[in-house]
Amino acid sequence: MKRRLVLLTPMAAALVAAGCANLSPQGIAAGNWEAFNRAQVDGLIASTGKGSAGYNAAKPPYVVFDWDNTSIFLDIEEAALIYQLENLVFGATPAQLEVALRRNIPKKDFLPAHNNAAGQPVNIDRVVPDIVASYTWLYQNYSGLKGSQPLAAVKLSPHYIAFTTKVRYLYEAIGDTFDHDTAYPWVTYLFAGMTEAQVRKLTAATVAWQLKEPVAKVKWTSPAALPGQAGVVSVSWKNGLRLQPEMQALYARFRNAGFDVWVCSASFVDVIKEISSNPAFGYNNPPERVLAMELERDANGVIQPEFRRGYDQTQGPGKTKNIQRFLVSKYGYGPCFIAGDSEGDQNMMADFADTKKVLIVNRLRDPKTDIGKFSAMAVQNHGKPDTRYLLQGRDDNTGQWVASQLHTPLGATQGKALK
Repeated sequence: MKRRLVLLTPMAAALVAAGCANLSPQGIAAGNWEAFNRAQVDGLIASTGKGSAGYNAAKPPYVVFDWDNTSIFLDIEEAALIYQLENLVFGATPAQLEVALRRNIPKKDFLPAHNNAAGQPVNIDRVVPDIVASYTWLYQNYSGLKGSQPLAAVKLSPHYIAFTTKVRYLYEAIGDTFDHDTAYPWVTYLFAGMTEAQVRKLTAATVAWQLKEPVAKVKWTSPAALPGQAGVVSVSWKNGLRLQPEMQALYARFRNAGFDVWVCSASFVDVIKEISSNPAFGYNNPPERVLAMELERDANGVIQPEFRRGYDQTQGPGKTKNIQRFLVSKYGYGPCFIAGDSEGDQNMMADFADTKKVLIVNRLRDPKTDIGKFSAMAVQNHGKPDTRYLLQGRDDNTGQWVASQLHTPLGATQGKALK
């Protein structure tokens, strides 16, 4: 498979080079690390890695990173969905797409925040017929599917705008209305009819495109000329995915210090394999060291819109279950370091006695959640060498880390440590 080359920024290249170099007294390159966090992780590497007295290469320590909004800025699964929609990269027939769209979604109305422009409630039975009708037109007309018209031509049709908007709207409405077990796998079903190679190609193209996009909020509204059963709906999201140079360097430093590095993500496994292992993207993590959402495949490797039987979802308690099943059973002990950012990571952050340090990328989590409480503990225990939780700041206006615990939301000018 051909891969697009994405050049690292000078800062990223310098940090990765520092991480790939032989271990040095300086430790992790400073970058935009909060200084105490950096010192704590450096101390863990020094006391546990291959330079330490008790290191055993046959039983190496290992670390686990979340991916979205932890290893990178923003969410690669969400970005891949936008690329998939804008470029009509689908492998499903209209009938197969309808199965994927409806998979395990209750028929109850979505939350009022997702009412249509007329203030009327929307549910799966109102919006899916609209999506399938527009996709059928696109399927029959677009040359990349079963038609003969170029993408530029079909983009002029209201069916294109209706289809792309209502699928993205549905993703948001499902995520806000239903529990994570229902919502998290749903977006992966849209890869139905594709192969691993096709999903990985789509992912590489997504990253290359996103790196050129500004960090900004984007809003789509479906066309009034084609209201369908759901009516006119709108949806917005954050654009401008960025690679995180401090994380690229940290992955390399852990590996060079004799740690095994694993990714545990709630995104689809083929998406994470591509972005985390493609050398153009700077993380260089082996694709076989990814635990992520799995779907059934047929004998030819074609993805099916069904979660892989016998597997736990890699979110919430499922992250702990997957680490126990695949890693604790392999090594005989838990991870010594975990990094994450959300409620989907809070279980694995707390569940392993062997975990010495937990790095939380600050996104101002709800103080009533466990990760909100862990964040508060990181603030309270800042500067104490025995603290488990470390809070790392970020500026969502730039997609970059900041050298403090503070998080600055998109559009804000001042950061804060806790919500």
